[in-house]
Amino acid sequence: MSVDSNEDRLAGARVLVVEDEAAISMLLEDMLLDFGCEIVGPAARLATALEMARAQDFTVAILDVNVAGEPIYPVAEAIAERNLPIVFSTGYGGAGIREPFRDRPVVQKPFSQADLKRTLIAAIVGAQG
Repeated sequence: MSVDSNEDRLAGARVLVVEDEAAISMLLEDMLLDFGCEIVGPAARLATALEMARAQDFTVAILDVNVAGEPIYPVAEAIAERNLPIVFSTGYGGAGIREPFRDRPVVQKPFSQADLKRTLIAAIVGAQG
């Protein structure tokens, strides 16, 4: 598969954003809009994120591992039950991700636009098996 057809996978993709730091959330949104994505959210609190994870229509989720001091895993579980792809966002890298989510893609903060794009495409392609 060519890189170009992968690039197109993000055009029109609906991305659930869960991030409690406003500056990072805005940066993420700008990057996603540059990719042609639609933003779902963002959610800055666990309860809101959980509600959105269960009820909203989205292609992939970007989850901050720690949202306002609370671990994101209840939200990740709700998304996994729907068989939707997840990208974790953390300052600690993949080592900080709990089982059974260690196989999910991770972008380590601070991340570049290219890192985010590559990781999102990998998550979507991986979920399509």
